[in-house]
Amino acid sequence: MVRQFDVVIERDEKGLYVASVPQLPGCHTDGTSLDELMVEIREAIELCLAVEGAQPTHLEFVGIQRVTIPA
Repeated sequence: MVRQFDVVIERDEKGLYVASVPQLPGCHTDGTSLDELMVEIREAIELCLAVEGAQPTHLEFVGIQRVTIPA
């Protein structure tokens, strides 16, 4: 069986890539490159699914919006 998950990728102030999976709360990791990050997030997803049979939340990815507010 094949399962698909949406992965949100950001870069922090130190230049590390950070990935999180909205369908699996608490499932996130980081890496120094996008290639490393993809290996790490696949591993994190597998671990999150293995923990006590965690079931993913059914979310439909719609998109990302950037919101600007005055400082």
